[in-house]
Amino acid sequence: MISHRFLTELFSLDGRVAVVTGGSSGIGRAIAGALARAGASVVVVARRESELVATVDELTAEGCRAAWVSGDLADRDGVRAAADRAVEPFGEPDILVNSAGINLRPPMGELDDEVWDATMAVNLEAPFLLGRRFGPGMAERGHGRIIHVSSQQAHRAFVQSGAYGVSKGALESLARSQAEAWSPYGVTCNTLVPGFVMTPLNARLSSDPERVAALAARTLVGRNGLAEDFAGAAVFLAGPGSAYVTGQSVFVDGGFSVH
Repeated sequence: MISHRFLTELFSLDGRVAVVTGGSSGIGRAIAGALARAGASVVVVARRESELVATVDELTAEGCRAAWVSGDLADRDGVRAAADRAVEPFGEPDILVNSAGINLRPPMGELDDEVWDATMAVNLEAPFLLGRRFGPGMAERGHGRIIHVSSQQAHRAFVQSGAYGVSKGALESLARSQAEAWSPYGVTCNTLVPGFVMTPLNARLSSDPERVAALAARTLVGRNGLAEDFAGAAVFLAGPGSAYVTGQSVFVDGGFSVH
């Protein structure tokens, strides 16, 4: 049917290889699943082996091609080791999704060197190092997609943004710098910006029913986000249909940012 062929040309990821950090839980897991179901061979990178195994088992049971790598993205050696192992199952990636993150947000006056360094290492330096590892190869092959997962705190300060907000603001700037460097060679670089999503990363806020309700009321759709809300946007940014979209911050937030 013409509709099937048209949609395939826009969104199919058949023959592509994706690496998704933080892909065993929350938004990252939803994105990994979406890319795999759209046809990509997906390597999920995270720390906890049990969650990795569960994620990959679910995808392979559905007939998807998926593998996992356990790695610590909090230091440079760990990032490099994870990157080297990530290419073993399916080869060099065409798609890199940086969803791994930590959310340590003490009051600014209590923000110490340890929290600052840990936040920047996982939320900013790991995406930079992985981009430096895989981006040039994508450019040489003439095709690639880099997708970062950012935060509302990249754009506005609330609920003690602290180092977390700084890292996410810098991550969006990194996407623009990567886009400038590699888009001329067919590699797009974009950022997904969630609203408030009920995931393990937001466990601190999720435990406060009043705050959760207030955040939902701030959206235009009247609810907080779900991890699966990111599937469509991720497949779009990873696929052929987004070839002319680069350097952008795409808000998937139910209208949170404009209300």
